[in-house]
Amino acid sequence: MELKQFKLSLELRVDWSDLDMYKHVNNLTFMRFLQSGRVNFWEATGIYDTYEDSNKGTMLVSTHCDFKKSLFYPGKAIVKTKLGFIKNSSFSLDHIILDEQGDICATGKDVVVCFDFNENKTFRIPDELRKKMKQF
Repeated sequence: MELKQFKLSLELRVDWSDLDMYKHVNNLTFMRFLQSGRVNFWEATGIYDTYEDSNKGTMLVSTHCDFKKSLFYPGKAIVKTKLGFIKNSSFSLDHIILDEQGDICATGKDVVVCFDFNENKTFRIPDELRKKMKQF
């Protein structure tokens, strides 16, 4: 896995409340870290602003996480995100979660559809958005 392919990066602090009874980051927290990576992508591409302006945005249809190594407190999680595939109305995001030493702690994949909340149906990804998304 080429780290330099992941152009979006977000550093998150591991909080005490992120831990489970084994004193490492709970698997549910990893899903929240993936969500933070998605939101980082929404903001970088303008998807979030488009939703605010038009009530057209994205809807998560699938998410998956493979755990590779534990994360601990105190520490940081670095979430790196890139576009996986892009189709007519759907696309995927690939994520990796690293610890402060740069070791991969988890990998994730989301599948998302573009959704018009006014019409209650999916819509084709506009060319302008498609072009922006391909930058990442």
